[in-house]
Amino acid sequence: MEIIKEIFSNRILMSGVLGWATAQVLKTLVHLIVNRQFRLERLVGDGGMPSAHSSTVTAVAVSTGLECGFGSAYFAIACILAIIVMHDAMGVRLEAGKQAQVINELINMFQKLGDTEISAEVKLKEFIGHTPIQVFAGFLLGIAMALIFNYAL
Repeated sequence: MEIIKEIFSNRILMSGVLGWATAQVLKTLVHLIVNRQFRLERLVGDGGMPSAHSSTVTAVAVSTGLECGFGSAYFAIACILAIIVMHDAMGVRLEAGKQAQVINELINMFQKLGDTEISAEVKLKEFIGHTPIQVFAGFLLGIAMALIFNYAL
């Protein structure tokens, strides 16, 4: 029981969880407003506005700075990891999503031509990366969540 108490009293961890959860809820609402369609998958899915990855790692980095000091090695590690995650979300994962979209279009084209060897179940996830604005929105949300969690809650 003591371990659970320690986990839930870890301000850095809980700040990151709050950043992730808030971004996922906002992402679901943005998808609902833009597409006029509620998709439960958006609550846990990748991609979309704002970036939950960015929000999570930024909240962790800022909370680490607040807790351990912005000159600490812990903050430096959290900050570098946050930069890597955000860069990856805009780069590799965004490009992988674009490639998945093209591959899925090819599969659809082959299916329309009558090739029954390709299954629709093979469809790749297209919504896995983020645009720079989605990452930036997640970054700002992460800062806000860390400040709210560390000063208001």
